[in-house]
Amino acid sequence: MRTPFLAARCLLIATLMLGLPSAALAQAQDSPARNAAVVSTAFEQWRAGQGSVFDLLDADVVWTVAGVSSVSGTYRGRQAFLQEAVAPITRKLRTPITPTLRQIVAQGDEVVVFWEGQATALDGRPYRNHYAWQLTLAQGKIIRAVAYLDTAALEALMK
Repeated sequence: MRTPFLAARCLLIATLMLGLPSAALAQAQDSPARNAAVVSTAFEQWRAGQGSVFDLLDADVVWTVAGVSSVSGTYRGRQAFLQEAVAPITRKLRTPITPTLRQIVAQGDEVVVFWEGQATALDGRPYRNHYAWQLTLAQGKIIRAVAYLDTAALEALMK
């Protein structure tokens, strides 16, 4: 009678041992999908006027605006980025930027987002831009970003 019990016990232990690495691997592979979902949800909420991707910024984020423009450069910290890069752009707009998400590519902690933004400038002209943001996430927060955009379109708005 002890032999079937021992065999069942060994089978259970072997199943658990073989299953654990698979579960850990599956969880690690879910990380890019989770990161992409977090960013996608933030864009959906932004488009609906219920927040923005900037709600995901870590307090110590390092955000770089690539290219040559009045807001290009590297900002250290959420407040610095919002005050020195985002606010000057927002002040030139009559309406908030409405994002249209085109594609998200995620690998590990990196998420690259391709999107287009539209708004109306204070002078009534349309503002349109195309963006590619390379985001690094940790625990659902953006800790590092590089934003690529049409800086000529941005500078036309800023003048």
